[in-house]
Amino acid sequence: MKAFFEGIEYLFVNILFAPLDFLRSLELSSWFAANTINWIFMIICAAAMVYWIMQLRIFDANGTENQDTTAHSFLK
Repeated sequence: MKAFFEGIEYLFVNILFAPLDFLRSLELSSWFAANTINWIFMIICAAAMVYWIMQLRIFDANGTENQDTTAHSFLK
């Protein structure tokens, strides 16, 4: 049973977290490069928010958005 958990430890520590260890060592030379994962997530979130707002504007322009407070049963 001990070998099973050591195998899981090896998988996570030496294989799956290796890119994160590289980013951690990169922080001493370039802060922006070390935070590339954060930058990628921020870009994805910003793009999703822009898409969401554009869809809201489309529904608002067509007049299909129901802004009545009784649109949902839990708001009654």
